[in-house]
Amino acid sequence: MAETVVSCPGVAALTRGRFGTATTYLPGGSVPGVRLHDEAVEIHVAVRYGRPIPEIVAEVREAVSPLSGDRRVDVTVEDVTDTEEARKVGSP
Repeated sequence: MAETVVSCPGVAALTRGRFGTATTYLPGGSVPGVRLHDEAVEIHVAVRYGRPIPEIVAEVREAVSPLSGDRRVDVTVEDVTDTEEARKVGSP
């Protein structure tokens, strides 16, 4: 899912969320910006300035929906940037 999200036009990076809790923990590591729940998938992103945010959110939701099963896809935009610095957002 993470790779699918960052490949969407307008997405600069995945972020850990406001309190750093938007993370999926896996054996040997974690995936920041994606959190799975029973009924929903949380996606937290920084987007690039220049396109309407609702368009970017709709593209992310559409791209992730086939991977989410029956779960709702919730997309939260944490930051808007016009530089590549957004790739560092949420980094430890």
